[in-house]
Amino acid sequence: MSPGDFVRHPSQPDWGLGQIQSMIGHRITVNFENAGKVVIDGNVIELVPDEPAPR
Repeated sequence: MSPGDFVRHPSQPDWGLGQIQSMIGHRITVNFENAGKVVIDGNVIELVPDEPAPR
């Protein structure tokens, strides 16, 4: 995964689709549709790759 990729948080489905903003070491900043910017510890949470719905 890299900045710009779309992901979902496996245990927070209500956060919706997120886009990776930055990755510094194991700290991943993701901007989620319904939760805003969240810093994820990549050593603890394995984000699930996804794609935005086609328009």
